[in-house]
Amino acid sequence: MPHADRNLAHAVHPDRDMIASTLQAQSMQERLIVGLDVPTVREAEQAVRELDGVVSFYKIGYQLAFAGGLDFARELTSGGTKVFLDMKLLDIDHTVAKGVENIVKMGMTMLTIHAYPKAMAAAVEAARGSDLCLLAVSVLTSMDEQDMIDVGYEYDPHTLVLRRSEQALHAGMGGIVCSAAEAEAVRRIVGPDMAVVTPGIRPAGSDHGDQKRVVTPGQAIRNGASHLVVGRPIIAAANKREAAEAILDEMRSA
Repeated sequence: MPHADRNLAHAVHPDRDMIASTLQAQSMQERLIVGLDVPTVREAEQAVRELDGVVSFYKIGYQLAFAGGLDFARELTSGGTKVFLDMKLLDIDHTVAKGVENIVKMGMTMLTIHAYPKAMAAAVEAARGSDLCLLAVSVLTSMDEQDMIDVGYEYDPHTLVLRRSEQALHAGMGGIVCSAAEAEAVRRIVGPDMAVVTPGIRPAGSDHGDQKRVVTPGQAIRNGASHLVVGRPIIAAANKREAAEAILDEMRSA
């Protein structure tokens, strides 16, 4: 990425230096995000209790959000726990901006926005001056090339991820959500400052479920991911604590 482009990124997002310094200081524990992909707040609370002291960062998405998860997210943040709110916002500019303004007030750490240039620009402006890290969703890790054709895209997943990474950089977003398989190429585009958040993480030998572009925790770190989102391999484990510790060990060894 040319030096002039890097300067442009800083110009449109003056908080990026703060984000970069935070990323550099983070331990592996802070870089593991556990997806609370469960149907009830009660189950989420139980998972958090079991993982206390091992995990300090959680993702809350649609399933839990629509079952009281937004109030639970506020409870977590009020106690000092980090929350990645995975809402994948996309709407007209004004609606995106007003949604982001309220999410800033909730004290969330990360929020996803679909990587459409106008939506990203509106979100960045709405979050300006806050600590909220806006993440651009590039291509869902459940999608492969045939899926892209089926929905009418002219790009294969890898090409579209890179295109959207460039757009997110210029929009001033705080990071990118992409498959860890693409993290190395994305890192070359966005440089060291932005978060590269990778779902679709599966330890060797585990079930891929509905994910198609998957990578092991160690390989994701080696590829340049700043944060790993892990759901079912931990949440569905008989011993969640041991599962999380095993993944953290692999991240550290990488």
